[in-house]
Amino acid sequence: MAMTIGEACGAVAAARGDAIVVATMSAMFAFDQLALRDGRMGSVPLMGGAAGLGLGLALARPDRQVLVVDGDASLLMELGGLVTVAIQVPHRYLHILANNGTQFTGGSNLKVPGHQQVDFCAMALAAGYRHAQRIDSLAEWTLRLPALMAAQGPGFVELVITPAPPRFGPAMAQSEVPDLQFNRMGQEAVALASWLAAAPA
Repeated sequence: MAMTIGEACGAVAAARGDAIVVATMSAMFAFDQLALRDGRMGSVPLMGGAAGLGLGLALARPDRQVLVVDGDASLLMELGGLVTVAIQVPHRYLHILANNGTQFTGGSNLKVPGHQQVDFCAMALAAGYRHAQRIDSLAEWTLRLPALMAAQGPGFVELVITPAPPRFGPAMAQSEVPDLQFNRMGQEAVALASWLAAAPA
């Protein structure tokens, strides 16, 4: 049985230790709900850029685990990121893909092109990731996450996620996106730098 994005991110929050977390779209909001503030950075409005942001952090801080929580629609926008990550071989890098088959999940829920036919794990392995697997239950995800974090990277795991129901439609128009949505990435980068600088060597 597929898990919700909140459940998937809850497992990440519980297991992360002092790992850096980079998240995009639904995962970013799920971590907000979990009040996970320290040591994380969002990738909005840089849609598709989570893998690259995580790679930069992994190369700059090879002493730290980096967990990238990506989205299926986001990754499809920048598939070249898989190759960029793989050729740099960051050893403490786990790329977590939340695959719910929709874009703007919980809002308009646009269908992701090719949802039923795209094999993300095969693409990650073909790009050069060391290991890739698909997990479709919360129990399995919770059980296997510590070992996946301990394995030499770059690693890739696709999570089967149940999309949240859409809110917007004829009866409810979408409201204007607040400026914070577009400013928070820079603010979180500054906060992450401070958090890393304050951490024990």
